[in-house]
Amino acid sequence: MKISGRLLVLALACTMLSACQSTLQSAGLPQGEAAYAIAPPLDASAPNKAYRIGAGDMINVQVFQEPELSSEKVQVDDVGRIQIPLAGDILAAGLTPPELSTVIAERLGRKFLRDPRVVVAIVSSREQTVAVEGEVKMPGVYKIAPGDTLLSAIARAQSPTNVARLDEIIVFRMVNGRRMAARFDLGKIRAGRAPDPQVLAGDVVVVGYSALRGVYRDVLQAAPLLNVFTQF
Repeated sequence: MKISGRLLVLALACTMLSACQSTLQSAGLPQGEAAYAIAPPLDASAPNKAYRIGAGDMINVQVFQEPELSSEKVQVDDVGRIQIPLAGDILAAGLTPPELSTVIAERLGRKFLRDPRVVVAIVSSREQTVAVEGEVKMPGVYKIAPGDTLLSAIARAQSPTNVARLDEIIVFRMVNGRRMAARFDLGKIRAGRAPDPQVLAGDVVVVGYSALRGVYRDVLQAAPLLNVFTQF
């Protein structure tokens, strides 16, 4: 019994020390407006952004007066690339259809055609999804639409459980090729005291962090402040 008591005291001491270290590490990290500059809320007054091609999209490529170089359906592969006759391998992901048209025309115009005219159109777009994990009633991968937010993503997972920590909502996101994470307070967002950040395709939302899981422990220690994105 004495050994167990000592171990318990030691465990509690380590927990308190870890929390203190976490607080110290938080000094100087961006928060508030700086964090929402990275994960901004939806701006209803902003003009709609042009669609950007992604992995899984099906596109139509038409080269004027060149039916052999045209394709009714071209699949964008898992790494975002396509194959076009004579133009070769092209990175399509991240480009708008007009931008891709310009790239293909430039490739064809190098050696094969004079002033080629190329039109790219979207036949079908990839499914936009986010994963919602942790203390929600129905964890899983859910479809999202443009303009969906953290609140709507969590609602798709049937809302947090009764034991969820609403001040520990973690959003993982790829930003410029780097894996980033941010912590949000769902209670404040629900109450209108903090903006509701927009979610993007590929985001992973973790609700109600549990130290027993351990998977995200290092991330939370690196970004303990509310509404802070950090690289890990």
